[in-house]
Amino acid sequence: MRCLKAFGERIAARAPDRQTAETHIRIDLINRFNALGTAEITRVV
Repeated sequence: MRCLKAFGERIAARAPDRQTAETHIRIDLINRFNALGTAEITRVV
């Protein structure tokens, strides 16, 4: 929950199924940002 609060506002949807969808979208965005920021390590021989 800490990441969601740091990412933006509270969950705006009122219906439980829409809250779930909104949470999944936010989690996917956070994971994508983390993937973009992660360095690729290659071994040079």
